Amino acid sequence: MRPCTADFFAAFLLVTLNWLPCISLAHDFWIDPDRFNLQAGDTVALTLRQGVGMKGNSLPYLTPLIDDFSTTDRLGRTVIQSVMGNDPAAVLVIESGTTLVGYQSNRDHVEMEPQKFRQYLDDEGLEYIAEERRTRGEENDPAREYFIRCSKLLLEADPAKGDKFFNTRLGYTLELLPETDPSALSAGEALSVQLLYLGQPIAGVLVRAISEDEPDGPVDGRSDADGRATLVLNRPGTWLIKAVHMIRLKDDNRAEWESYWASLLFHLN
Repeated sequence: MRPCTADFFAAFLLVTLNWLPCISLAHDFWIDPDRFNLQAGDTVALTLRQGVGMKGNSLPYLTPLIDDFSTTDRLGRTVIQSVMGNDPAAVLVIESGTTLVGYQSNRDHVEMEPQKFRQYLDDEGLEYIAEERRTRGEENDPAREYFIRCSKLLLEADPAKGDKFFNTRLGYTLELLPETDPSALSAGEALSVQLLYLGQPIAGVLVRAISEDEPDGPVDGRSDADGRATLVLNRPGTWLIKAVHMIRLKDDNRAEWESYWASLLFHLN
């Protein structure tokens, strides 16, 4: 068991108090590298970031928040080790080929006022949840929710022939799988992604692509019966693909809902 120290609890309390009030306003979460232009042996700093429009606050490395933080590359899958409170959260030495970085959070909790919850549902394409609340006469009630982050980052360094790690399944609750290597695409081409929930394709979920250079012009699609959505990425640069799925809970005294937030960040030439 990890030893308990005053510094540990102080860091955890500070981040938690600063983080939770922002949840209703800043849902997106992604793993943000300090650069994409990499060669084998280079180091890259990773910031865990939450916000909107590809801008947001950073979160330090805090093990109570983390279910999985790992890399998958030619050497296999490796847990990322860092120091409590580090921000950026971690620094990696990059192997040749593709490095897939993954982060899945532990379950956390938030309560929202009705108006903010309605706006959140509208923003994330969760109309079926809004309709269920109306049907049940709950639309003017506060909403209590658990949430889990399921985030991925693709990095490339001297790409190796036959490298297929870009679409490796990490076993996250909600997971985006690109069906073509984004590093092989150019601006203006379409990227097909598959969305999995509990390892199975899920239909009808809003899948959104956001350009760091033009965050106010997202490219949207809906997952089909096979969980697939096709998005035309109309400019070069850094792109965030995101999707949100929500379910109703039964017999939970703390929350009525649980949401899962999948994201995938990469650079397009």
